[in-house]
Amino acid sequence: MYSGRSKYQEIDVVETQDYGLCLILDGKVQSSLIDEFIYHEALVHPAMVTHPCPEKVLVIGGGEGGTIREVLRHNTVKNVVMVDIDEEVIRVSKTFMPQLSAGAFEDKRLRLVIGDGRAYLERTGEQYDVILIDVTDPLPGGPSYPLYTKQFYELVKKHLKPDGLMATQATSVFYSRKSYALIYNTLKQVFPVVRAYSAWVPSYASAWGFVLASLKFDPLDLSDEEVGRRLTERGVSTLKFYCPEYHKPLFALPLYLRKALEEEREVATDERPTFMPA
Repeated sequence: MYSGRSKYQEIDVVETQDYGLCLILDGKVQSSLIDEFIYHEALVHPAMVTHPCPEKVLVIGGGEGGTIREVLRHNTVKNVVMVDIDEEVIRVSKTFMPQLSAGAFEDKRLRLVIGDGRAYLERTGEQYDVILIDVTDPLPGGPSYPLYTKQFYELVKKHLKPDGLMATQATSVFYSRKSYALIYNTLKQVFPVVRAYSAWVPSYASAWGFVLASLKFDPLDLSDEEVGRRLTERGVSTLKFYCPEYHKPLFALPLYLRKALEEEREVATDERPTFMPA
């Protein structure tokens, strides 16, 4: 449907038999219309629900618009800042896959900033209730690997309110288990509460990793009833993946992953970043 190159990456929109329309960046599927709801709901809602009243949210990345779409479901949210480095990804997504954003780019609560997410944090004085990192995988030569380091996570922490929290995508738990464990361990050096979780995303051919890091609130402290109450009060309905009964099970990892996280000792830094196998 589309093929081109921005200043930062290759961009393709491809129609596939199994997954429908897919947005592909640098040869890797980012979102498919068939299963994108799994990734976006898994990234957004555990963090949003864990915070008792998220009003200010920062999204770094998320050019296709699925992440802000899910954030804006919460009626507690008063404003969202989305910072994405690649304006072309946004344009292509809105043109060829408007279902991904479902009108979120037109929401009056959104302020869109075209620029580098790390540079934005370095210059802004704003603090947020929730910060969501929805950037591409840490690939050598790619635009996103500096957003997986200890220095970056310290910058994120600086821009969270005292009870704030963040969540990041953390690569495949199978094909890049080392990167997943390293991201988790790096966040543990910065935040007092760190929880790893995963969700199977068919178009990624893998269980996909996420990490939630918090200054105060622990997602495992929430009962099913409390999760349901918060979703109902905020008007969050018609979800396809995330639900109260699946909140805690998301954080239950198989033994081999638990061991990988427990045994990881390396920390990703600006000088020694982590890279996912290409």
